[in-house]
Amino acid sequence: MLYGIAAATASFLSAALLAALFRNLALRLGVVDRRRQRPVPLLGGPAVVLVTGLVAGAGDWTGVVPLGPGVRRLLVAGAALALLGLAADVWRLRRRTLLAGAAVAAAFVVPYEETGLPAGLLAVGWIALVATAFSRLDHADGLAGTVGVVTAFGVGVCAAAEVMDGLAVLLSALAAALTGFLLHNWHPARIALGSCGAVFAGFVAASAAVFTRAGHGLGSSVAVLGALTAVVGADAVLVLLSRRLAGRPLLGGGPDHLGHRLRRAGLTPRGAAVLAGIWAFSGVLAGVLVHTGWAPAGTVLWIAAGALVGVLGLLRIGDRTGRRSGQFTVSQPYIAGSLQVSGRLRVRNG
Repeated sequence: MLYGIAAATASFLSAALLAALFRNLALRLGVVDRRRQRPVPLLGGPAVVLVTGLVAGAGDWTGVVPLGPGVRRLLVAGAALALLGLAADVWRLRRRTLLAGAAVAAAFVVPYEETGLPAGLLAVGWIALVATAFSRLDHADGLAGTVGVVTAFGVGVCAAAEVMDGLAVLLSALAAALTGFLLHNWHPARIALGSCGAVFAGFVAASAAVFTRAGHGLGSSVAVLGALTAVVGADAVLVLLSRRLAGRPLLGGGPDHLGHRLRRAGLTPRGAAVLAGIWAFSGVLAGVLVHTGWAPAGTVLWIAAGALVGVLGLLRIGDRTGRRSGQFTVSQPYIAGSLQVSGRLRVRNG
């Protein structure tokens, strides 16, 4: 308990310091996100990854809180995926590359001996989708960090309930590191997570959730995992539905994500992040209560119903996209990685 508090404090302070240092480095190297109204440095992710790994590794190395082979494998796979995410930030790799990398990393992490092969393969696909979808939340100030903190904390509570101390410490370090990062990412953001930090956070949280549910029933596990990642799932469904209805490529880019639509609904950037955090907390609370046996699995149906209502409501808010593949019109500046301006913007890297 005391070490967990100390680890969280160290993670918070270290991430806040490193994010400030890496911001200057990103500006010097030109590693910035140009899809926003202003370029934002993208090296917040390495700060979160380094701090989380070092704090969790210190507890394992000293023997205070051993991680165990499964959690060590998770941390190594997450770090490898973070490197791929960093490459995506620097060289603008395709999204399918990140998805494939997340699937390979998840394949080495899932505890097949406890889940069984069929459920284990489903878990691999789910982890890869969550990790990739989580990186899509980094399009707005404070959004990915806020949802990440809430999700990591909730999964950490589930791990603590299962007496998985090493996993709980890893998740508390991640949540605290994301909180320290948020000091610089709250609107107006001075640095962003980038794919490096976002896929790492999503991968660690999703893999850890699978660990905590290994050995439980498949139906209840699906309910708990869905509740713990309610916002990520809602954003993915929202984008897939909107692009399907508009006849646009599913893996393309555009301002049609959760944060974009909340802004067009009239919320401020901070308001959108807070609302997403409340939404994430509602799902996490339901997931934790079901996991610990304090609520029946049917409780999650209320979260699913609320998410569906939210998605349908946001679908009614136009995404300002045309039906021509890869094109959209906007009434305010929207800066993309590669674009041509002539009343319409053609996006090559969303």
